[in-house]
Order: sequence, then structure tokens, then C-alpha cells
Amino acid sequence: MKKRNKTRERAKGAVGDFTEVAPLMAGPGRLDDPNLVGKNAQRADPDDGGSQHIEIRIWLRLLSCSTRIENVLKSRLRREFGTSLARFDVLAQLDRFEHGLTMTELSRRLLISNGAVTGLVEKLVADTFVVREEHSTDKRTVIVQLTAEGRAQFRKMALRHEEWVISLLGDLSHQARAELLQNLTLLKRRLDAVAGKSGQIDAATRELIAADEDAG
Repeated sequence: MKKRNKTRERAKGAVGDFTEVAPLMAGPGRLDDPNLVGKNAQRADPDDGGSQHIEIRIWLRLLSCSTRIENVLKSRLRREFGTSLARFDVLAQLDRFEHGLTMTELSRRLLISNGAVTGLVEKLVADTFVVREEHSTDKRTVIVQLTAEGRAQFRKMALRHEEWVISLLGDLSHQARAELLQNLTLLKRRLDAVAGKSGQIDAATRELIAADEDAG
């Protein structure tokens, strides 16, 4: 957990409720207000880490925003549905495949190890949201599928999840959202080229998140 703790320290103020940043996203001083952008560019921000390198400041800002959003989603999923964001991600993958996925396929899609997937699936089996069945031709392979209850419950979660994300980002203008999406898409393509298609860079971080969420 030392790695995760260091990451949190680098994103100062990242952990917390969205109420800390909500005032910045509403009203005449909203985030995409051109009059506000110029003024804020001159102010020191603890999320920037005091660096003069814009690349470092962008990285810390991305990390800070991502952590804030994830914290809100985690909190609301636990409060309304008694589940974790990691388990929600498993359900989201299985919802896309009517006939289920093997543990290996699920692991690859979530970019976490088979061991981490096993722990998440076991909790979902206990909740009666998923079932595990032997492959029809390969007894060594296990297929994971949503139950009817699991699919119905996931659809409720997905609807609320969508509403929450829209509410968190909705105060940006349409143009600002479109530009942000375009720039992040370009960044992702660059990172994909650096990391390759294996997803190994992301796997360690995602696994720590899953273990941290479901430690209890």
C-alpha cells in the first residue's frame, strides 16, 4: 500500500467529498469562464505541487480530478447499493456479454490479475449477482455470468452512476467538454503507444484500487 499512499500524497487535497470543488463548477465563476481562467492561472494551487513544469502540473491535476470523482462514486455506490466501484466494474463487463466471460477474459478486460478477479467474483457470488459454471468443453475453465437479479441490480446502479458522472461534469460548457474529451483521447492514444497493448502499466494500479476497496 506504500505505492498508493505516495500517490495520494502527491495529489494533495485529492481525497475528499465533491463539495470541496463543487463551488468552482457552478455560477458565473464556473470552470470554463474565460475571465476566471486567466486569474486562476496566476494563483498557486496545492494540486499543482508547486512545479514550474506544465507537464507535471497537468499530471497532478488529472490525478486530483480522477481521485475526487472516484471518491464520490465509491461513496455513493456504497451508500445506495452497498457495493464497491471495483465490483461495479465487474458487473459492467459481464453485462456486455450475455453468455458470460471466462475468468481470464474478465481479468484481461479489467486489467487486473486472476487472483484479484477471483476475490471480486466471490463477493458477487455471495450477493447472488453472478454464477460460476464450468466450460462446456474445457472443465478447467470457469465461465462467470450475471444472474437475472445481478443484471437487474446492475442496471439500477448503471443508471445512477450515469446520473452522478453527468452531475459532476455537467457544469462545464458543451465546448469545454468536447475539447476536454478530444485532448484526453489524444493523450490516451499516446499513452497506449508507450504502454503497448498489454495494459501492464495500468494493471498494478487497478489491482491496488480493487484490493483497497474490498479489504473490508
